[in-house]
Amino acid sequence: MEENDKSHIIAEICQAVLGGELERAAVVMRCTYPFTRPTVAGRKYTESDALRIFIRDGFVDRYSGRRLVFSPVLRLLSRLLPEEFPFHPNWKMDACHIAYWELSPTLDHVVPVTLGGADNATNWVCTSMLRNSVKANWTLEALGWHLVPLGDLHQWDGLLQWFVTYVEGHQELAQEPYFRRWHRAARSAWQQAL
Repeated sequence: MEENDKSHIIAEICQAVLGGELERAAVVMRCTYPFTRPTVAGRKYTESDALRIFIRDGFVDRYSGRRLVFSPVLRLLSRLLPEEFPFHPNWKMDACHIAYWELSPTLDHVVPVTLGGADNATNWVCTSMLRNSVKANWTLEALGWHLVPLGDLHQWDGLLQWFVTYVEGHQELAQEPYFRRWHRAARSAWQQAL
């Protein structure tokens, strides 16, 4: 039996229930597999906070080790190649290129806030939207996952510098609020990282 296998506890409780021993079943549950209601912290991070973590983690999915791409790069490609690389504002699977799910970085709470994890940089890691969706409110232990080492920003920067350079060479993009906001955040975060 695995160390974390809790099925034997439920089996013991079921035996107690079968024998009409509800009080014993309740005691076993309370003592060996209690329900603990976590204190849920709010989620409060800014785009700049997220970008700092992406840079800290080297645009690497900390659960898989795969390289990720700065999301505004993908949005820019969708703007330039809308048929070949479609984007949907609600990320609808039938209207949005799968690269958004596979390659877009997002922040994840290593210990979910729903389980009492802190909502700060000590508990945030970079992961793909896909893995973030899979992980949801589960712990790494429950999924059999582990953290992989930080990426090296000098080897892979998520095409962040490409984005900054491209927008600076195409000022019409700097007029669009989405690209302007991310361009400003990218320049600032990159300078702080150096």
